[in-house]
Amino acid sequence: MLYYAYGSNMDWNQMRRRCPSARFVGIALLQDHKLEFTRKSQQRGCGVADVVPITGQNVWGVVYEISDLDVGKLDASEGYRPGSNKNSYWRHERMVSLDGDPKRPLTVQLYIAEREDAPPKPNNKYKDQILSGAKHWHLPAKYIQELMQIEVDT
Repeated sequence: MLYYAYGSNMDWNQMRRRCPSARFVGIALLQDHKLEFTRKSQQRGCGVADVVPITGQNVWGVVYEISDLDVGKLDASEGYRPGSNKNSYWRHERMVSLDGDPKRPLTVQLYIAEREDAPPKPNNKYKDQILSGAKHWHLPAKYIQELMQIEVDT
């Protein structure tokens, strides 16, 4: 499966723990979506990332190829149980542009949150994990600057 990570799963160490088969494919742009923090993670105790459809906005992320054996592990780590009516995140199919080039489209799977009313902001540790992944994979400097502007709960 081709998986598009835009939050903490851009962190290579976390991704390898969750999905040992993960192989980096490239960076990619998800158009007409915005990075927001729409639900609270009970495990992390803070707001966690989501992509929300907003025309004209873009989210950079990382595409990994993961084996079928690891898909279930990834689903579990994202709080997605196929067939369940209640999930933290739902797996969806979207089109992204590899390296931001519209002539290099990829169909990927990604997770979109079951949004909550008034979720908290992310904490510094979670924000730093997203930034670390973005820097590791050399996402565009302008986007990294946007990530640095994310407000956190203190």
